[in-house]
Amino acid sequence: MARNRWDKEDGPEKHMGLLQLVQMLSLLVIFVAGIIIGIASSPHINRYFDSLAQFTFTNNIASPKISDDNCTILRTCEKVDCLSMERFVHPDNLTHSMTDDEVLWRASMLPYKKGYPFDRVPKVAFMFLTRGSLPLLPLWERFFRGHDEYFSIYVHTPEDYEFNVSTDSPFYGRKIPSKDVEWGSISMVDAEKRLLANALLDFSNERFVLLSESCIPIYKFSIVYKYLIRSEHSFVESYDAPTRYARGRYNPKMLPYIHQYQWRKGSQWFEIQRNLAVYIVSDTKFHAIFKKYCRPACYPDEHYIPTYLNMFHGPLNANRTVTWVDWSVVAPHPATYDGIDITKGIIQSIRNKGEQCSYNSEMTSVCYLFARKFAPSALVPLLNLTTTVMGF
Repeated sequence: MARNRWDKEDGPEKHMGLLQLVQMLSLLVIFVAGIIIGIASSPHINRYFDSLAQFTFTNNIASPKISDDNCTILRTCEKVDCLSMERFVHPDNLTHSMTDDEVLWRASMLPYKKGYPFDRVPKVAFMFLTRGSLPLLPLWERFFRGHDEYFSIYVHTPEDYEFNVSTDSPFYGRKIPSKDVEWGSISMVDAEKRLLANALLDFSNERFVLLSESCIPIYKFSIVYKYLIRSEHSFVESYDAPTRYARGRYNPKMLPYIHQYQWRKGSQWFEIQRNLAVYIVSDTKFHAIFKKYCRPACYPDEHYIPTYLNMFHGPLNANRTVTWVDWSVVAPHPATYDGIDITKGIIQSIRNKGEQCSYNSEMTSVCYLFARKFAPSALVPLLNLTTTVMGF
């Protein structure tokens, strides 16, 4: 009996001891959890793990994917100053991943501060809109020789065309990111604006001339350069004519933004100054109107820039082209000159057409600097005339 009484009196105390042990263990767990949460929320620990993750990520990037000539999200600019003034004002690599909208936006930036914080030698940007190769390339290479600091070259080809030239050519590495072009469509204007936008990224480019693979220079470089750099006007043919090929292509649906009296036609092959180039690449409103309402037999490349400049910047334009072409034969396209047609007299006749034109408010007989259309077979005869006739 004594043993059973002892067991009954001992029971409650034993349960109370177990309860206290559980409470102590619970407090210990809460205490440890609090310490862990505090450590995890510490900014020092966060910085430690961030830096550790960055170190691990950086050291696991495959270095062959990184180009020394470009700054990408995968590398820091420790060796190359990606934000240097030199790289900003003189991009040394035309290859980029910008979309058309992005490059047009960037090219539209116009500094308000007068002057330049670097020694600026104004350059002429020669923009070649081609259907593929440049068959007259040796002629242009000879034309550019010895004048590297005064020009830039930009080439637009079909999107997948491999533009291969020798590494010592001034055309080497000068193809811009291009897209396919459909003749007579707004894509022709898009290509022109694409060339202008890429050329505007170099702040030394002051004049911009559009050329085709069939164009040739008819004077030496120094004459062409001085003529363009010193000009007070741009050279965009822009005229009104009461014919079905000019005024007849106007679409009344362009109202109220474009009236028929503002409508103009002109040669696609233009030459413009920098501020006008910025205005053209910045325009989206009138480009959209032409895209919607100017379709064959309306051709945007013959009307968009002439009409746009006439509406907003007419006083800055000479209303003529500096690229001669032979329309003496009635046909959809101008005459083409083959090798058999090339003589000393043909170049001289293009230079001196017996006509006068306005240049900086004075009359001159030098009205054309370039000419087209010349076939690939014309190359050798033209090279034979560079020294004796064209002066280069």
